[in-house]
Amino acid sequence: MSVSDPVADMLTKIRNAVQARHEKVDVPTSRLKLEIVKILKTEGYIKNFKKVQEDNKSNIRIFLKYDDQNVPVIHGVEKISTPGRRVYSGYKDLPRVYNGYGTLIVSTSSGVTTGKKASEKMVGGELVCKVW
Repeated sequence: MSVSDPVADMLTKIRNAVQARHEKVDVPTSRLKLEIVKILKTEGYIKNFKKVQEDNKSNIRIFLKYDDQNVPVIHGVEKISTPGRRVYSGYKDLPRVYNGYGTLIVSTSSGVTTGKKASEKMVGGELVCKVW
């Protein structure tokens, strides 16, 4: 089955797995998804991830992170740019997520990065999603 927005599908799988308190979730691999997952790891939203090859299909296995009381670290994930409505922003106009407590993921000309790093580098781009 073909998916029209693979990144939104990945974010939905992560959101659903967190709500169901799963330990891990598998999503099909792409370069953009891998970069987003790397950002989630460096920002501390997930424990770890690894690429898994099963039945000639390459997947990213994402290990979700919970605190001591089994409360998920990821409280919410929201896709901003969609295939029907792309959202772009300059580095001066990048939105803040929950007054700086969340993370904005931006696809820039120099690669996929967080909103803070994009504004430091003075590059804008397509607003992919926000995580808090």
